[in-house]
Amino acid sequence: MTSRVSFVSPAMNDSLRRARFDDGGPIDAGGAARARAAAGSLPSAVRVLVSPSVRCRETAVALGLDGIEEAELAGLDVGRWRGLTLAEVGAAEPQEVGRWLADPDAAPHGGESVADLCARVGRWLRRASETDGRTVAVVEPEIVRAVVTVVLGAPTAAFWRLDVPALSVTSVSGRDGRWNVRLGQPLDPADV
Repeated sequence: MTSRVSFVSPAMNDSLRRARFDDGGPIDAGGAARARAAAGSLPSAVRVLVSPSVRCRETAVALGLDGIEEAELAGLDVGRWRGLTLAEVGAAEPQEVGRWLADPDAAPHGGESVADLCARVGRWLRRASETDGRTVAVVEPEIVRAVVTVVLGAPTAAFWRLDVPALSVTSVSGRDGRWNVRLGQPLDPADV
């Protein structure tokens, strides 16, 4: 039995553009148009999952996907920093931001640490490896970072070294808990 999961990052929105911690905002008109243009370019799937954020749900709809919300694939909980830009938080809490970026176990914002996120995604991947066929999941960029970190067995500090462009696809395939990864395919009909 081989399981395949294609993780699609959300279309562009103001939060992504401004390095703002998700504030629940919608995707922008350009991101929606780009997602609609890419509709039909993903391989068919046995199941479609969606992170429970507005931008992921709207991206899935624009892609023509009817997905089920998957709470375990929710983005990183950044507690009281939600809705703020990294620059705003850095100006108000420079030591806390420095600690958060340097220590994967730190959660000075009162939310979830990067290490906890990676552990949550690792648990989800173990269950996903028991599902035969393809899954498409529209997820927050930090979920893609966590997937790659876990699949490669990289230290959690590597999480911050991974960039995830809007509307890109990162796929994993495997069986018996051993995964292979295919990174950053553009979700563009001309490139797929």
